Amino acid sequence: MTMRIYSKPLRIFWRRFSHQQTESQGSIWKKPTGFDTGIVVYNPIVKQKVPLILKNEKIATWYLCGPTVYDSAHIGHACSYVRFDILRRILEKFFNVNVISVMGITDIDDKIIMRSQGSSKFSDWSQLAKFYEQEFYGQMQQLNVLPPYLYGRVSDYIPQMIQFIDKIMSKNLAYIGKDGSVYFDNVNYGKFEKLCKYEVHMDKTHPIKRAICDFALWKAAKPGEPFWESPWGPGRPGWHIECSAIGSYTLGDNIDIHSGGIDLIFPHHENEDAQSCCYHDTDQWVNYWLHSGLLHLRDIKMSKSLQNTISIAELLEKYTANQFRLMCLLYNYRTAIEFTHEAMQKAVTILKKFEYFHSDCQNYMAGKLLSKNLDESVIYSKLFEAKKNIHEALANDFSTPVVISELIDLAATVTKMLDSSQKSASDSGTRNFHCISAVSIYISNTLNNLGISHSKEVENKNNKFTEVVDTFVDFRTTVRNKALSGSVKDKETLILCDDVRKRMSTCGVKIKDYKDKSTWTFTEE
Repeated sequence: MTMRIYSKPLRIFWRRFSHQQTESQGSIWKKPTGFDTGIVVYNPIVKQKVPLILKNEKIATWYLCGPTVYDSAHIGHACSYVRFDILRRILEKFFNVNVISVMGITDIDDKIIMRSQGSSKFSDWSQLAKFYEQEFYGQMQQLNVLPPYLYGRVSDYIPQMIQFIDKIMSKNLAYIGKDGSVYFDNVNYGKFEKLCKYEVHMDKTHPIKRAICDFALWKAAKPGEPFWESPWGPGRPGWHIECSAIGSYTLGDNIDIHSGGIDLIFPHHENEDAQSCCYHDTDQWVNYWLHSGLLHLRDIKMSKSLQNTISIAELLEKYTANQFRLMCLLYNYRTAIEFTHEAMQKAVTILKKFEYFHSDCQNYMAGKLLSKNLDESVIYSKLFEAKKNIHEALANDFSTPVVISELIDLAATVTKMLDSSQKSASDSGTRNFHCISAVSIYISNTLNNLGISHSKEVENKNNKFTEVVDTFVDFRTTVRNKALSGSVKDKETLILCDDVRKRMSTCGVKIKDYKDKSTWTFTEE
């Protein structure tokens, strides 16, 4: 969904109005009954963390505000989808909750119509929408964002939207405006009564609507625009009705979770909630609203209209999906992110640390990285402490920055032991495979469960690269040992061996020489 900009006086009043509402929190949000997940989440209505309680045990229904298809190809939107994908994975992988998710897809709106009318490539709006919709799916796959259980395309749910509007009309909570469009009557709806009375008091009249805060449920057709027939004449659905109708039709009259960017709180989510509660005769259509922080380019929010966006394609030319996801993990999902080269480089560096650590562990277990006896009790104690802290962090409003910090600390502890206890190949001692393997597997699995993983193609390339380096290091070891074996050392050959060792380090490969054996591992750049 794209952000709608409203007048400054209205936005200022809305902040004051929202603050007044929190004084009677009990009547605004009701704690659900059902299955307590053990997680607490931030509730934007009561402005505090509350227990996440699901209607059904180990099952969460989740509606996601999706994109306007042709306006979805920049990293501002990508960040939101990646962050909610992380939250979904946390619920599924760490708390064993089955998530039934539905994402709305806006394939018809003013911008799509205008774009299609000026296009020589596409014959009509539907072709344009389908092209960008497929592009969006491909981009989400590239970013390793899990697809929802169902995509709800707006044009596929027009009958349900008409029925939804008709029921609201039958309750006298909507009316036909002077332009032939159908508007939701906020004056007659209790939740927005103060807002509308304020507008009337300030003489904020509107030439078409009864009040400025009323919003369109059905937009009357204009010449040359696509339309559908309805009881109120030809037209198409308004912006807010899309999610209400699709969410209600697929997930019912009470949804566990509804998510979107923080810029959608007002007016989109507020209007969604108002019309849905009216339709279902309930005070609480959604139990938990989750909002992600916005992505900023320096000090400016990314926006198509400001022409300061970075496309997903441009992002993936310079960085990997894993690196972008790790940057997202370094912030709580509700926190705004300033997208900079420095922020991405931090993510790149951290990801390399995990890759180097995994390589060190594999070399140790394969006998290529030699160490004296390691203190298993210290390693296991650190592992169990990290597991406990990570579980607590995820249960505390999905605090992923703490998770990454714990994993970095755990890897650093083991790496320090491996580096500080090197021994020669001729030394003997018991090798502590189990504790090293346990830490390596835990870190890899945790990152994988958060959506950071290697494709088979990357793994195959890495395996081939490892084989090449293994062969080279074995050859160098043979040459070096031969230079050391004579009564007089072959200094020229040894100098060449040292020189190639230094040159390999600039390529990210660190070679360690012992008496008669050499090992290698990746190095940090």
